[in-house]
Amino acid sequence: MNENLQLLLESVGPLVLGAVTGTIPLALASFAIGLVLALAVALMRLSKNRIVSNIARFYVSVIRGTPLLVQLFVIFYGMPSIGITIDPWPSAIAAFSLNVGGYAAEIIRAAILSVPKGQWEAGYTIGMSSATTLRRVILPQAARVSVPPLSNTFISLVKDTSLASLILVTEMFRVAQEIAAFSTEFLLVYLEAALIYWVICLALSGGQSALEKRLDRYVAH
Repeated sequence: MNENLQLLLESVGPLVLGAVTGTIPLALASFAIGLVLALAVALMRLSKNRIVSNIARFYVSVIRGTPLLVQLFVIFYGMPSIGITIDPWPSAIAAFSLNVGGYAAEIIRAAILSVPKGQWEAGYTIGMSSATTLRRVILPQAARVSVPPLSNTFISLVKDTSLASLILVTEMFRVAQEIAAFSTEFLLVYLEAALIYWVICLALSGGQSALEKRLDRYVAH
């Protein structure tokens, strides 16, 4: 029992360090890139040009219809077969960003469609162009609608970063695997890693609630 407690105490530091230097930066970078991609894809989906819209629709269909693990393996293990070799970290960021882009695009598209058409007309009435109306009128309103589902997407992404351990990215779960292999206490170490993931997600959920309340102040009731 004392040995198990000692293992828990000794491993918590490396696991937290793995989360701070690996898991969280990986999630943040992937989510930021994914959001930019998602906005572009959402606008393509809303385009009146059928070719542009269908390209975006195809991308979303592929991303949502294939497992994230397969996408990760295609980029890291599959691309070298055609002469394109990508290091573990860029591979993980690329896979996670593409995945976020596919799911978040539909969230953003739905949020934009939820804004009344009268808001577009109001922008045109005061001389705004379509791009200006979108940027200054539509997107700020759509952002408030999309915060809850996008926050959930980010929380899911934090957990999904554990898959990066399979392509040798040193994040928290990779550290847990190394500690477990050395100590042979697999259940104990993996439960400790699960607890840390849980704490991180609880903190993110709290931040999500605070952000929603802050944005709610600007919504008319």
